[in-house]
Amino acid sequence: MSAEMLTLFMFGGLLIGLFMGHPLAFVLGGVAVLGAWFGPGANTLGILINNIYGNAMDNYVLVAIPLFILMARFLNDSGVTEKMFESMRLLLANLRGGLALTVVVVSVLLAATTGIVGASIAVMGMIALVPMLNYGYNKQLSAGVIMASGCLGILIPPSIMLILMASYSPVSVGALFAGALVPGLLLGAMYALYVLVICHLKPEYGPLVPAEERAEVSTGELLKMLGKYVLPPMALILGVLGSLFTGIATATEASAIGVFIAFLLFLIFGDRKASTCYRTLIEASKTTTMVMLVLVGATAFTGVFSIGGGMEVIHEVVMAMPGGTTGALILMLFLVFILGMFLDWTGIVLLSFPIMLPIVESMGIDVLWFVVMVAVVLQTSFLTPPFGYALFYLKGVAPKGVETLDLYRAVIPFVALIVLACLLMAFFPVLVTGLPSLLIGY
Repeated sequence: MSAEMLTLFMFGGLLIGLFMGHPLAFVLGGVAVLGAWFGPGANTLGILINNIYGNAMDNYVLVAIPLFILMARFLNDSGVTEKMFESMRLLLANLRGGLALTVVVVSVLLAATTGIVGASIAVMGMIALVPMLNYGYNKQLSAGVIMASGCLGILIPPSIMLILMASYSPVSVGALFAGALVPGLLLGAMYALYVLVICHLKPEYGPLVPAEERAEVSTGELLKMLGKYVLPPMALILGVLGSLFTGIATATEASAIGVFIAFLLFLIFGDRKASTCYRTLIEASKTTTMVMLVLVGATAFTGVFSIGGGMEVIHEVVMAMPGGTTGALILMLFLVFILGMFLDWTGIVLLSFPIMLPIVESMGIDVLWFVVMVAVVLQTSFLTPPFGYALFYLKGVAPKGVETLDLYRAVIPFVALIVLACLLMAFFPVLVTGLPSLLIGY
C-alpha cells in the first residue's frame, strides 16, 4: 500500500470507528494494527511494542498526570467549590451580571486547581445555572459562560493537557505552564469583559442580586467567608505553580505537593469519610486509565503512520499551501479546530503533535508559541458540535427548559472570543513567550 493510500485508509478508518461509537483508544489501536498489516507489514508491530514501552510509557513527565488528576478529585470532593462560589457571588452582588461574572472568576480558580473540565462544568451547572435562571438571567448567556469558563481547566496551569503536550514536544513543562498562563488568564478576562458589556447593553440579560439577600450577610461575615473558602484554593495554586516556576520542584514533584495540599483541604472541608476517599481514588484511577489507554493507542497509530510514509505525505500537503509559512500555520490550526468537533483533546494532541511539530520546527517557528496556540484552539474542542463535551456535561445537569439548541447558540460568542484570542497571540507573540522568558529565561 502506498503512503497516500495508507494515509486515507488510517484516517478514514479512524473516522468510521468514531462515528460507530467505539472508544477512541481502541479505534486508534485497531486502526494501527490494520494499517501495519496492510501497509508496512506485520513486522512493524514489534517496533510499535518497543516504542510504546520504551518511549511513551517510560516518560517520567507522565507520572505527573495521575497525581494532578488525584489532586483535582480531592479538591472537587472536598466541597470547597460550592462555598467558594457563594462567597464570590455575594462579593459581586452589586454588579449587573455579577452572577455570570462570579462563574468566570470561580471557574478560573477551579481551572488553576482542578483542571478537570467535566467536573468544573458539572459543579458550576448544578450550583449556578438554576440560580441564574431564577434571577432572570438570559438563558444562553448563563449556559455559555458556564461552558466556556469551565473549559479553561485544560489551558490554565497546572493542566493535564499541558503536561501531555510537553511530553510530546521539545518544550519543558515549566516553560509550557508559564507560556499558557497569560493566554489562559486573557481568555478569562475576555469572558468577564463580554459579560459586563452585554449586561450593560442589555440589562435584562443580567439583573442585580436582590438587595435584601445581599443585606443578610454583613461585610465582616463576607470577608470571613472569602478568607475561609477562597484563600485555601489560592494556597494550592501558589504551592504548585510557585514551586515549579521557582525551580524548587519539577512538574512531577509539584504535582505531589498539589496532592498533599488538596488532601489537607479534603480533610478540612470534606466529610472525611473513608467511603468518600475510596470513591475519589477510584474515580482518579478511571480517569488516569482512560488517558493512558489513549496514549498507547495514539502511539501505535502515529508509529504505523510514520513508518508507512504518512508523515511525508502530510508534510508535502502542508508545505504546498499558498501563503507560505502563514498559510501552513493557518491550515494546521484549522485542522486542530475541525478535529475538535469529533475528538477529545487527548486524541488530538497525540495524533497531531508527532505530525505537526517536525513541520513547525523545519519552518523555524517558535515551538512554545505554536503549542500554546494549539492549546488555545483546543478550547473550542469542548464547545463545538456535534461532539462538544461541554455541551453534554451541562445538558446532563441542566434543568428543564434548557434545550440542546440553546446550548449550541450559547457557545457561538465564546468560540468567537477564542478565535480573537488566537489572533492577539499571532500578532503579539510576547503574550506567550514573555512570561517564560522572564521566569525561566526561555
